[in-house]
Amino acid sequence: MEKNGNNHKLRVCVATCNRADYSKLAPIMFGIKAEPQFFELDVVVLGSHLIDDYGNTYRMIEQDDFDIHTRLHTIVRGEDEAAMVESVGLALVKLPDVLNRLKPDIMIVHGDRFDALALATSAALMNIRILHIEGGEVSGTIDDSIRHAITKLAHYHVCCTRSAEQHLIAMCEDHDRILLAGCPSYDKLLSAKNKDYMSIISMWLGEDVKTRDYIVALQHPVTTDIKHSIKMFELTLDALISFNKRTLVLFPNVDAGSKEMVRVMRKKGIEHHPNFRAVKHVPFDQFIQLVAHAGCMIGNSSCGVREVGAFGTPVINLGTRQTGRETGENVLHVRDADTQDKILHALQLQFGKQYPCSKIYGDGNAVPRILKFLKSIDLKEPLQKKFCFPPVKDNISQDIDHILETQSALAVDLGGTNLRVAIVSMKGEIVKKYTQLNPKTYEDRLALILKMCVEAASEAVNVNCRILGVGISTGGRVNPREGIVLHSTKLIQEWSSVDLRTPISDALHLPVWVDNDGNCAALAERKFGHGKGIENFVTLITGTGIGGGIVHQHELIHGSSFCAAELGHIVVSLEGPECLCGSQGCIEAYASGIALQREAKKLHDDDLLLVEGMSMKEEEIVSAAHLIQAAKLGNTKAESILRTAGTALGLGVVNILHTVNPSLVILSGVLANHYVNAVKDVINRQALSSVKTVDVVVSNLADPALLGAASLVLDYTTRRIY
Repeated sequence: MEKNGNNHKLRVCVATCNRADYSKLAPIMFGIKAEPQFFELDVVVLGSHLIDDYGNTYRMIEQDDFDIHTRLHTIVRGEDEAAMVESVGLALVKLPDVLNRLKPDIMIVHGDRFDALALATSAALMNIRILHIEGGEVSGTIDDSIRHAITKLAHYHVCCTRSAEQHLIAMCEDHDRILLAGCPSYDKLLSAKNKDYMSIISMWLGEDVKTRDYIVALQHPVTTDIKHSIKMFELTLDALISFNKRTLVLFPNVDAGSKEMVRVMRKKGIEHHPNFRAVKHVPFDQFIQLVAHAGCMIGNSSCGVREVGAFGTPVINLGTRQTGRETGENVLHVRDADTQDKILHALQLQFGKQYPCSKIYGDGNAVPRILKFLKSIDLKEPLQKKFCFPPVKDNISQDIDHILETQSALAVDLGGTNLRVAIVSMKGEIVKKYTQLNPKTYEDRLALILKMCVEAASEAVNVNCRILGVGISTGGRVNPREGIVLHSTKLIQEWSSVDLRTPISDALHLPVWVDNDGNCAALAERKFGHGKGIENFVTLITGTGIGGGIVHQHELIHGSSFCAAELGHIVVSLEGPECLCGSQGCIEAYASGIALQREAKKLHDDDLLLVEGMSMKEEEIVSAAHLIQAAKLGNTKAESILRTAGTALGLGVVNILHTVNPSLVILSGVLANHYVNAVKDVINRQALSSVKTVDVVVSNLADPALLGAASLVLDYTTRRIY
């Protein structure tokens, strides 16, 4: 704790009120308990945890081997508005004595329940620092007002999404005291789906039930419109009865209106209906298995729009209780329903579908970030919190720097020889890079990609980088919409009709983008290089092969069959050398590294390559580099070959200028410096006068392939396009 200047362990009080908030707090509690050298943990239990009608859920805290310091009975029964107010009052009466005895350094409060408001009010008035989990979010009902009230009382904030962070800043909270960590429950969710689940499904729904063939229903009263929420609950149950699928129905929470909802369940005979299982509580570990393998979840619980997205399970969100929440594409909203038909139709649309996993609310690394944040709290700082009222120029600048430093991409470059993975920041900095030889078979190659990406994603947490997605640059023709390699180059074997997006996205729970290496080089220039801010430009890669990308009106051109910008296969001679594509006279057959190596071997075989000042070992392989060296030392035949190669490339560029009329041509790759003058000369001799003024420059990017792969992620995630 030397870093934050504290001389003693940080005494943390975690107060939990119900089954829902415990699912978010438990991962943090386990993390605190695992580091006794830094923290002392006190657990206070109150609210519906201690009520038999709601499952006596305090027992699951004991089963998790946490010592409960204090149990406070704070719920006044009645399940109406007055009972909620009285419950807050009762908690305010009882909490001061507990806090006086515990004397915590900091209290962790979760969410937006009325019990949490009592906790935050007591701690604030007793000069105890408050860490609020999940502030800044937007939803319907009175929960919004309670959540924002707790935000104003709290000294520190842990939020789950970028939007929530921006809301907190807009509410004048100090950005230095806001941590964008993600939802703690996602730390468990993202590793949960592969565990044994059939026994859990059988225990709660019956042995005859199969995966994706049952429904989980969880609906709570809306305290600002109780009458309407009860009516919608009736319609929901009618629709579920008509839909005729096995359904697990959880009892509603303790809010005003819950008693009436239970009466509706009993009136319709739900507890005795053969298709329904009605339960007060399901342990969180089992609950997440049930929703992960359900055919659908229906109701208005925040779990449906938050946690369930991690599994891609279809969700039907009913009513206004979650209005304003960020949701994945797995959520279908039924804002209002005057008959059961609308809900029944939604069930028919959603049931049994499988959506991509969503990581809007977390990436599985929230707890390490929260523990690091707790350790950084300096108890010597003044307790009185400060608000950052507008104008907030300094904070806006600081926020942009923060985003640029932490938002990052995993970039993958599939070359003919090497397979590379890197963590690339928004600024284009390669934070960490991993290199392995590219395996020869599809199975080995995909396994190695996954292994390297998993290692890089784990390391990203240690270097304070948030991974937004995976970008893959590969040779060949690519369908970027589907993430499929359609046809490979001869340099990469077993790499045609390969779906890269699905297995990598499923394994990493991240969005994945794939594109041709030439297109990626153009994207790298557009974001980080000479193409930044240029409306129309072309990038040419001069390496082992010849490739490139065309940016027109700021957008990359792919073509109708994803074959645009195959610039290496522009034909510049009808009777030229044979190209790897099967044609003759392509630019690549003249100017690529392979072409130069071919010509160098011919000279070497005829003893015409080496000149004074050159030497080669017997086992040394002849390469394009030897040809270039020979030309520099005055070998006229080598000079002639390079001149022809430069002319071929220049003619190809002239054809490009006459076709798409860019304002800039960027030469990239290891041979760019050797060709740039030759290309300019050919343009001056052969091009139409209206395009001769085009700028031809050499790329200044050290690693365009990795930067381009990263650009796939960094550009499109910030634009919310996938």
